[in-house]
Amino acid sequence: MKARTLLKEGVTTLRSSTAIDHWQKHRERIEAEELLTHALGGVEADPADPITAKQAARFRALIERRSTGEPIPYIVGTSEFRGLELRVRPGVFVPRDSSEFLAEQAVRHLRRRRSRVLVDLATGAGTIALAVANEVDGATVYGTDLSHEAISLARTNAKRSRLDVTFKVGDLFGALPKKLRGAVDIITLHPPYVAAHEIEDLPDEIKAWEPVDTLTDHSDDGLGIVRRAVAEAPAWLRPNGWLLMETDPDRARDVRREYQRGGFRDVASTKGGELKITRVIVGRPPR
Repeated sequence: MKARTLLKEGVTTLRSSTAIDHWQKHRERIEAEELLTHALGGVEADPADPITAKQAARFRALIERRSTGEPIPYIVGTSEFRGLELRVRPGVFVPRDSSEFLAEQAVRHLRRRRSRVLVDLATGAGTIALAVANEVDGATVYGTDLSHEAISLARTNAKRSRLDVTFKVGDLFGALPKKLRGAVDIITLHPPYVAAHEIEDLPDEIKAWEPVDTLTDHSDDGLGIVRRAVAEAPAWLRPNGWLLMETDPDRARDVRREYQRGGFRDVASTKGGELKITRVIVGRPPR
């Protein structure tokens, strides 16, 4: 069998899956190619390349897993983020491509500063924290998360990437050393922002596989963690520091309003990513 024939079969299977959100054009082709590369031990196949029966069986097993909604990072065990290969496993939030814009914003803001201290809240696998540490010379980076499993994975990723980041288990700011109060330049956060009653509306590939606490804070409007971060961040930020928060475009106005209610200055909705839509709200703490 040629690779092109096997890929076509995989694409057809993925397109027929009701567990996958088919929001991106050619998504199924992209994913089938990624899974074929994984089935071939990391070798990218030319469409005309012959595929052995054993390789085809391995590929079909991977496609079957994906058709149930299982996220590809869980299947292959890794996720690439801004040039870093991060380990990913079930029980920990899957790194999002959309978060590359949050990392980009954090890097840009931090490079302009002298002290360069960043705290990444709800860090998960360490995605934002590690990207910033990798791209900003002299940065002091912390990451916190309620999940022991997430922090363990983040530490593994730091070790594999040879990056110096301090990861702590704790509820938002609760795990940070007191010496950081009033000394943080940038705080980043990708909060769980899905309202409790909206969880059932999510695609199976998200709600059936990722930890529910990474998707929702169980509040009626999905802004519970947002409000907490806005209320608690000023005590940790330098007077001209920044709070950067990733959100869903549909909730951007509500998140911005919470910043303003909290007295934040220079509040702005920033657009970026492949779709050029509002993904990150930024603001400085009250004077």
